[in-house]
Amino acid sequence: MLPLHTPNNWPDEQPKSFSRQWLGRPLARWAALGVCLVLGFWFLTPLFFEWSDEIQFAPRFTLPPLQDVFGSAPWAHAQPGLVMGVMPPKLDESRLWNQRAAQVRDAYLHGYKHYLKYASGHDELLPLSNGWQDNFNGWGVSMIDSMDTMWIMGLRDEFNDAVRVVAQQNFTQITGYYAPFFETVIRYLGGLLSAYALSGETILLTRADDLGARLLPAFNSPSGFPRFGVNPATGDTSLGWTGGPVLFAEAASCQVEYKYLAHLTGRPEYFERAENVMDKIYLANVTDGLFATQWDPSDATPLDTHFSVGASVDSGYEYLLKQYLLSAQSETRAKSQYLASMDGILNHLLYVSPTRKLLYVTDTAYGTPTHTLEHLACFLPGLLALGVHTLSDLHPRDKERHMWAAKGLAYTCYVAYADQATGLGPDGAQFDSRSTLWVDEVRKWEEGGREGGAPPGVVEVPPEHDAEKRDYRDSSSVYILRPETVEALFVLWKTTGDAKWRERGWEIFQALERHARVQNGYASVHDVDRLPAMPNDDMPSYFLAETLKYLYLLFAEADIVPLDKWVFNTEAHPLPVFTWSHWERKEYNITS
Repeated sequence: MLPLHTPNNWPDEQPKSFSRQWLGRPLARWAALGVCLVLGFWFLTPLFFEWSDEIQFAPRFTLPPLQDVFGSAPWAHAQPGLVMGVMPPKLDESRLWNQRAAQVRDAYLHGYKHYLKYASGHDELLPLSNGWQDNFNGWGVSMIDSMDTMWIMGLRDEFNDAVRVVAQQNFTQITGYYAPFFETVIRYLGGLLSAYALSGETILLTRADDLGARLLPAFNSPSGFPRFGVNPATGDTSLGWTGGPVLFAEAASCQVEYKYLAHLTGRPEYFERAENVMDKIYLANVTDGLFATQWDPSDATPLDTHFSVGASVDSGYEYLLKQYLLSAQSETRAKSQYLASMDGILNHLLYVSPTRKLLYVTDTAYGTPTHTLEHLACFLPGLLALGVHTLSDLHPRDKERHMWAAKGLAYTCYVAYADQATGLGPDGAQFDSRSTLWVDEVRKWEEGGREGGAPPGVVEVPPEHDAEKRDYRDSSSVYILRPETVEALFVLWKTTGDAKWRERGWEIFQALERHARVQNGYASVHDVDRLPAMPNDDMPSYFLAETLKYLYLLFAEADIVPLDKWVFNTEAHPLPVFTWSHWERKEYNITS
């Protein structure tokens, strides 16, 4: 039988080869090991270090000192199988709507490639001057903010290149001294988490964990409401432009991101800091479910009587529903507050214009309506439609009212585009002060036997190109590539199946191509009701992250990101619905 250790039946006394004899001697063995170490150091050092003029070396990139932050290794409690992952299908471009989606993908590439050419490594492209601006920390927000857009559109090369950049990202080096907490959470942290959930690239979770930890000092206020800004290297915080008060949206719009991050990493700090804010909000003594714009960070009490769904408040309402949906509908306090707040909004902030009977949402200051519709507020119809679609136990009366409001508001937001010479919407519209409360008009309509079929504010009227005949004037005529209206159209299409919402989105995309596309990207439009359109020199990151993503998902035939399995954060970053495990509910003290 052949000995197993001697190939070809070599005899045991076979002389050792030269190499075996040489390596068998102790001195030679250590010499060989030394040579290997020197050669290994020589060849591998350039991968991790850069040589300086003083013949010293500095790290090319450093891993985050997470042990110093938490006192334990990263993901000590992480659970397997948390990434759902999505592999979007290749578009069948023989179908009309897929052809339109492909055009949106080409629009994204036109904007993103010029961003890489002229603003790579910086935050946003200036498409007219071929320059850049670092207005969000200087960490390349346009890239990180739109990584999930790349993945959803099937742009794998662009996505993989972005992953390599993120792998070397250093969140301690910052333009300026403070990172704005709210914007950094929704754009960077949300972008990293979504790109991780979609792709499964673990380095993205590493960087999200690092960033989430570095932002935690923002919560170090007496009430636990987050400060405006935080220095990610030192932990110093800033009161921001308000000088002390905390804006409701900035306090109540980090829970989706931090709770998902807590679920992925098992770190209680993430959940506890975000949920503490919600505890204070639930206990606040508010009227009709409406939350004031500004809050005192010392005791978490409201500081004004300005009620709105626009700037400074908007996403706070949005995250009431989305926290509930993200946790597989388990956090019932968030749902209860959402329903109470929607009642307050529908009863007190919705008005019907006197002539065209357009439904719009406005704000009130000291009990008086301003009759101003902000473009930012056009997220509301999508939120209402999402609630109707996902809340199976919604009372039939609420379901009916919420869907009426969703359709009426979405049409107003769309027709504000269609009215304008460019087909793009104004950033603000000032409606006629003779407008009447929607609930009063609905009550009269119901008392009259619901004559005419559709309730007030839901009847669709033709666009009006004569500015003198509209029920409003453009109070801010700029269009800064905002996403809220196309977001609403996307959700209305997905929840109703009515193709008219798709067609309206196609109209808006064509208007973008005609008037916002420039040689080196896309530019905001100075005056939406004047031709020829005059561009402004800016391309916000949310155009790539939100506007084009929602348009692509609106047109693509496949249901790439199902609304019952994913929840979009306020920057259009989809996160997968998850269920809190038994140990998480115990560790985080989740009782409802």
